[in-house]
Amino acid sequence: MRLSTVILPIHRWDEGQKIWQRAEDLGFHAAYTYDHLSWRTFRDGPWFGAVPTLTAAAAATRSIRLGTLVTSPNFRHPVTLAKDLITLDDVSGGRITLGIGAGGNGFDATALGQEAWTPKERADRFAEFVPLLDRLLTEDVVTERGTFYAADEVRNIPGCVQRPRLPFAVAATGPRGMRLAVRYGQAWVTTGDPKLYEAGTPEQSVAALRGQVERLGDACAESGREASGLGKVLLTGFTPDRGRPLESVDAFVDFAGRHRELGFTEIVLHWPVPDSDFAADQAVFERIATEAPSQLG
Repeated sequence: MRLSTVILPIHRWDEGQKIWQRAEDLGFHAAYTYDHLSWRTFRDGPWFGAVPTLTAAAAATRSIRLGTLVTSPNFRHPVTLAKDLITLDDVSGGRITLGIGAGGNGFDATALGQEAWTPKERADRFAEFVPLLDRLLTEDVVTERGTFYAADEVRNIPGCVQRPRLPFAVAATGPRGMRLAVRYGQAWVTTGDPKLYEAGTPEQSVAALRGQVERLGDACAESGREASGLGKVLLTGFTPDRGRPLESVDAFVDFAGRHRELGFTEIVLHWPVPDSDFAADQAVFERIATEAPSQLG
């Protein structure tokens, strides 16, 4: 099982680069960041752009994978995003993973002045966004006219360092999103069942995640894809367990082991942020990073 971290883009770079470098030194498989313009309780504090942050992180590190977890159509267009991703993949030497999801309401979802999209509208846009982005990252010249997005003789030469393109980790819990993950993703991402966050139990969360994994398996079977070939990523911090898995190495190994049994191949932990929902003891967090992987195998 792989262990990764997500570093919120809240630090000025003189401090932030030390965190990204420390993540690499601790042996994390990947370090991700959110692609938002602002987010939740951090909305009125420092919050930097994902693409410049990842570019700087690529220059400050050597081998750790880097990426978004996740970006969305809320304020991105496939044409400009593709150009940024190709550049990031080049600067990093082929270490970029694109975590991508349909997005949600609230926070920065209407920052560009649009009305809030309904769940169906988000799903419709996502179903067009992902295939077009796939084409833009794999073909030298793309022309396409869709309902929501268009590309007119867009050139993306030389393309990604990673071939045929950088990997997609598609966040989805509904059937349409899961079908996109199966068709275009190298991995699938979930945060669990949001309805259980406030009043659910860890046991209910595991049951809900088991159901999600089973539905993903059904989608794989329908498409003729082997479910074992699709990575399964759990972004932690949004299940009823909350911060308890980070209380000790043993607590985390127990948590990760239960989710490994469900089929998850990668667990992502938030880098500790004091006085927030992601507060944790930094020393314990670093012990988890260095000691837990060998216990999980």
